[in-house]
Amino acid sequence: MEKEKGVKCCVRCGEAKPHAAFARKRSNLDGLQHHCRDCASDYHRKRQLSLGRKVRPQVDVPEGHKLCLKCGEVEPWTEWHRNASASGGLSTRCKVCRAAEGRAGHLKRYGLTDAGRDAMVASQKGLCVICLKAPAIHVDHCHKTGSVRGVLCFNCNSAIGKLGDDPDAVRRAAAYLEGNAWKPTLVAPGVYRLPS
Repeated sequence: MEKEKGVKCCVRCGEAKPHAAFARKRSNLDGLQHHCRDCASDYHRKRQLSLGRKVRPQVDVPEGHKLCLKCGEVEPWTEWHRNASASGGLSTRCKVCRAAEGRAGHLKRYGLTDAGRDAMVASQKGLCVICLKAPAIHVDHCHKTGSVRGVLCFNCNSAIGKLGDDPDAVRRAAAYLEGNAWKPTLVAPGVYRLPS
């Protein structure tokens, strides 16, 4: 059987397998390991367990699916982000787990946890404290001190940010909306006076 082209016999299990079932090893005459990938994997797993190390469970995954190391779910490839540097071309965690880690990391920058943010939203009755209409989703913080002020809707949070966190700019915007435009008056050529 060893003489058949493209087939090699594993020294551990004794089965004849195609060359693709063996890892490469340049120093061997045929350029392949003496044992198949399955036997090498079993040996490595047993060795790690005997040394008291943590070993990932071996899961039978159907074609076109992958096991998420974070949640332990087997998901189709469409539920994974691409990763060119990974051997399989996909990330080690599914999109859902990566999104959850991203949210937790984002809140950690503000010194918050999911429970802390949820408590703030509950104290606001689940609504944005500015417009009192939309659900509170985005954590608002002071860009100077970094302290959290509350949880707002997207529109109100971006409006405050675009006004530069300047209370005077917000007051002028409110006066403008009420019909009191803050227009500077010309005092002399090139000299303007702002309304007080």
